[in-house]
Amino acid sequence: MNELQLPWLELAILIPFVGALAVMFVRDPEIAWERVLVACSLTFVCTVGAWLDFSSMHAFEAHDHWDVTSSLLGPDAVLVDELSAPLLPLASLLYLLTVVSTLRTKVRRFPFAWTMFSEAILMATLSCRQPWGVIVLLALQAIPPYFELRARGRPTHVYASHMGMFLALLVGGWAMIDAEGAKSDHPIWAIGMLIGAILIRSGSVPVHCWMTDLFENASFSTALLFVTPMAGAYAAVRLLLPISPDWALHSIAIISLVTAVYAAGMALVQREARRFFAYLFLGNSSLVLVGLEVATPIGLTGGLCVWLSIGMSLAGFGLTLRALESRTGRMSLEKYHGLYDHMPALAAFFLLTGLASIGFPGTVGFVGAELLVEGAVGVYPVVGMLVVFAGALNGIAVLHAYFRLFAGTEHRASISLRARWPEKIAVLSLSVLIIGGGLWPQPGVASRYHAATEIMARRDVTPSHSSGHPEKHAQLVVPHVKPKVKR
Repeated sequence: MNELQLPWLELAILIPFVGALAVMFVRDPEIAWERVLVACSLTFVCTVGAWLDFSSMHAFEAHDHWDVTSSLLGPDAVLVDELSAPLLPLASLLYLLTVVSTLRTKVRRFPFAWTMFSEAILMATLSCRQPWGVIVLLALQAIPPYFELRARGRPTHVYASHMGMFLALLVGGWAMIDAEGAKSDHPIWAIGMLIGAILIRSGSVPVHCWMTDLFENASFSTALLFVTPMAGAYAAVRLLLPISPDWALHSIAIISLVTAVYAAGMALVQREARRFFAYLFLGNSSLVLVGLEVATPIGLTGGLCVWLSIGMSLAGFGLTLRALESRTGRMSLEKYHGLYDHMPALAAFFLLTGLASIGFPGTVGFVGAELLVEGAVGVYPVVGMLVVFAGALNGIAVLHAYFRLFAGTEHRASISLRARWPEKIAVLSLSVLIIGGGLWPQPGVASRYHAATEIMARRDVTPSHSSGHPEKHAQLVVPHVKPKVKR
């Protein structure tokens, strides 16, 4: 297998761990903020280096240079492939911009150590393809939000019960599959348990209340960093998609589609900005699962493209709401706030990221949304219509929130509310990615298509899994595509 030039992946995992230890016992929040900023910056450099190094190989996957972790834990413990190569720098960028945009007045309440720990676990998760390794890392990801809820004196039973159910189903389902050995026809109970675990972690209806509860009770940064990387979709690709029959993929697609339409409708009627964002994210992230579980090359490519665009756009959208809350407290959507005159840059970025999340032309989400609709229509025309309907509802909800927050009245303030330079850096960085990805989408789409074809080629599915319709099964299985190797 190909090997990276430097140990980018293991450094990207190790640096946040060291950063967590470096701030664990630091009482000065300014010093802690500076150390975390350095750790996040170095992690981002390592993930970008891994992406560029991997892209130069023209291969589907590559191991780290040292490969110490893989020698201890297995051949797929730490590697980068077409799927995870852009996800790693995107996730590390989100952590970096969250730390950068944290105002000095809020650093005393920022959970620096837990943030570094969660980033290290996320980097390890996105670098792991070994099933049991992914399961253990997903379990570790659920720890930091729980302890923050306890530290803030907030109720934990909703979050803990859903995460406990998610882990129980995930471990139980994969244990049954692992016990069966390398065979294609896996027990229906095992597949069903994996489906239930992924739907819970993704916040699908009717097991979505933990997501709104997390946004209401945890800090905005913790909730944003926990849900935005879409670990449920990653678990679906790594654990379920390679071994699942057709009916399993179709069931997840249907439930995710219902969730997308339901969440889009709920986003229209929310009275609080945090709950509005939770439902907006839930509706858009459910569309990612629709694309993944349609399981055609075009639909899967669209789902992977939407995965990246949602990660960028809604992360920026959430950071904008977080910046508003840091100035005015929690925002209500029942009245007009008229904040545009005080923060025009944040207002423009709010609208840009909101429209990018629904695939507005000229933004990074446009091509992905088109591919997703085309792939869904190719399987079931009604699915494509509902995807468009959910996107329309989300667009109306974004415009409704924009006018409520930035228009309608004149806001009077005794201090300046304009964006500070760290927030401007975060706004400018994501704006360049969102607009640049929309104007020049070919590299991203080509990368996602290569990942989609290879994922489809590695599916271990036999005709016994088809639902009695050979023509539909032919749409779901594509010929094997050999990965490109370095000459």
